[in-house]
Amino acid sequence: MNLNEVTVIIPALNEEQALPLVLRDLPPVGVVIVVDNGSTDGTAEVAARAGAVVVHEPRRGYGSACLRGLAKIEQRTLAGEPPPRVVVFVDADHSDHADLLPQLVTPIFEGRADMVLGSRILGEREPGAMPPAAYFGNHLACFLMRLLFGARFTDLGPFRAIDYAKLRELAMCDTNYGWTIEMQIKAVRAGLRWLEIPVPYRRRVGQSKISGTVSGVVKVGSKILWTIARYGLKGTRK
Repeated sequence: MNLNEVTVIIPALNEEQALPLVLRDLPPVGVVIVVDNGSTDGTAEVAARAGAVVVHEPRRGYGSACLRGLAKIEQRTLAGEPPPRVVVFVDADHSDHADLLPQLVTPIFEGRADMVLGSRILGEREPGAMPPAAYFGNHLACFLMRLLFGARFTDLGPFRAIDYAKLRELAMCDTNYGWTIEMQIKAVRAGLRWLEIPVPYRRRVGQSKISGTVSGVVKVGSKILWTIARYGLKGTRK
């Protein structure tokens, strides 16, 4: 396993305090791309000081930031840099244990999986790390995916690794809260080999922009259910 063949994408919005902790925890990899999603604090500056490649995506949305990170990989590849073997996504709020990256990428390097998800449900969760509404919504989404697609996922967690060539074939397009579930649904439909591994999950640093507010929970839940309906009930593939 060669971690130099791994690129990490970290979407970040006003994570000046938490981001240095995430970057500190990451093992040495080929490239770390921090996507500043319109921050008004020093997120971009602390990322640059830590040696990350910083790109800016002013259009708000988790999916928008992830797509911008993938576009940066394409740009670097066109400029002559070798493409990564594996892409890892991790949140910037220090809720994920970025030091566990080798556990996520190992099954891909060993040819046992195309996508590996870090399951917070199978792992140990710090009290308060996943609010009840988020926990319920996660279970509901996974139940509906099992019902409609036959995929027995336990989580929609953001900490995940995927073969880069396979990821490109998925043609990801969601620009906000549906990104993670879009990837899982498309991976199942494309016949990708996937597995989940238990990962611990802790309370984030700072206030959540989603689960910390009622409106955030409603928006996320609505988008996830809409995404499931789009791909499952309507049979849309793109």
